[in-house]
Amino acid sequence: MTKQANESCPCGGAALAECCGPLLAGEKIAETAEQLMRSRYCAYALGNEAYLKSSWHASTRPDESLVDASIKWIGLEIRSAAQEDAQATVSFVARCRVNGRGQRLEENSRFIREDGRWYYVDGDFKQ
Repeated sequence: MTKQANESCPCGGAALAECCGPLLAGEKIAETAEQLMRSRYCAYALGNEAYLKSSWHASTRPDESLVDASIKWIGLEIRSAAQEDAQATVSFVARCRVNGRGQRLEENSRFIREDGRWYYVDGDFKQ
């Protein structure tokens, strides 16, 4: 078995190879907005800039780099997920360390589905 096959998925799911790994590798697309949210968290944790950009809707996608090597992502908790037709929201808390100090990011994210694919649009942060 490869290291990836045994490695835990950063999103808290099963092994990376069975959870978000196939999405990050482009072998599979997210079936739900929550699945896309989890895979985007993994992309941040693993430094996969290409996946983050490709899963961000073109209308709101930033030009600057999305990955910051000084941030170590250490946990994800999905609080709620709701989907209606081609729109969805996912509320979550992501924990990280920045320069060794623990922090948390709480967001209510918005997603849309176009041509059978889910995309992150934007989100509201809680302070």
